[in-house]
Amino acid sequence: MDKNSKGLAGVVVDETRISKVIPETSELLYRGYPVTELVEHCAFEEVVYLLWEGELPSKGQKEEFEKQERKKRPFLDKDITYLLESLKDAHPMDAIRTLISYWGAKGYVWDQDTKERKQKALRFLAAAPVFVSAHYRLRNKLQPIPPDNNLSYSENFLKMCFNEIPPKELVEIFDKTMILYAEHGFNASTFSARVIASTTSDVASAITGAIGALKGPLHGGANERVMEMMKQIKKPSKAESYLLKALKNKEKVMGFGHRVYRDQDSRVPSMEKCARRLSEIKKETVWMEMYDTLVSVMKREKNICPNVDLPAGPVYYLMGFDIDMFTPFFVMSRIAGWSAHIIEQGEHNRIIRPLSEYIGPSKRIVPS
Repeated sequence: MDKNSKGLAGVVVDETRISKVIPETSELLYRGYPVTELVEHCAFEEVVYLLWEGELPSKGQKEEFEKQERKKRPFLDKDITYLLESLKDAHPMDAIRTLISYWGAKGYVWDQDTKERKQKALRFLAAAPVFVSAHYRLRNKLQPIPPDNNLSYSENFLKMCFNEIPPKELVEIFDKTMILYAEHGFNASTFSARVIASTTSDVASAITGAIGALKGPLHGGANERVMEMMKQIKKPSKAESYLLKALKNKEKVMGFGHRVYRDQDSRVPSMEKCARRLSEIKKETVWMEMYDTLVSVMKREKNICPNVDLPAGPVYYLMGFDIDMFTPFFVMSRIAGWSAHIIEQGEHNRIIRPLSEYIGPSKRIVPS
């Protein structure tokens, strides 16, 4: 075994038409479109349609897709409410993983064709914001708010959290974060979803498994760790000494570096723009001052650039969310990408079954 391929580094395991990272230019393409352009010109629902169907929707297709998504937003019946109540003290990622699994079991249909997989995917896309917002409110001793089918994906979620629709610019910023997190190639959670889908298991199982992979701080959980780090630093004036000490002690610093980019994560400029605008709106500059110092010192000391999680932490924190809610937002967004890969895997399936190199003892005889 080539030791450089540990963790499947550099190993191509399949083909995909869904997204592509171009390391040389630090670009991320969704179905050929730069994500930096999609963020500026499209709504999240249009990007989901693009990932699933291969093309951006026409006006009529967009309206129909929105209509179908809104129809699938679940009503918080007594069974779901009971489950939510029992999970209100759990970590939000544990709660959303359990609720998605439950929702898959409750509406179970063996999805063995593309049409049915898309319907199931839409069901989970619509349910995730309802579950995340309800858990958020219950843990804060507030009553859940039912979905409003007259609102967009992001408007509806924010209203279910705060009992009001924030100003338009804040909704747009949140929507942009959904687009930036929607898809990113064969990352750990997406690969987990494809492995499960390759066994011809159902969409619910594949998404539940992906959520489990995303929870890890080396993957989706990094945006939480970024904000925890910033709160630990407290003041921008202490950021340089904190980072230098961490580097000296060879500690993992969240929010920097990426396995597939040679230079900067292509999503950083767009997410950073969102963070700076929110900082202006909220008149709270401490986090972006700290951000600038961390980026500058890491570049100077290690020539390592930030990844999307570094600016994402301040974005969600400035919007007023609890830190451990950040990764569930990632779930709400990445269901789009996971589902696209589950659908693609199903259309050209072969079970994913890699080999391993055995390095244990040679054949031995059991003592008599």
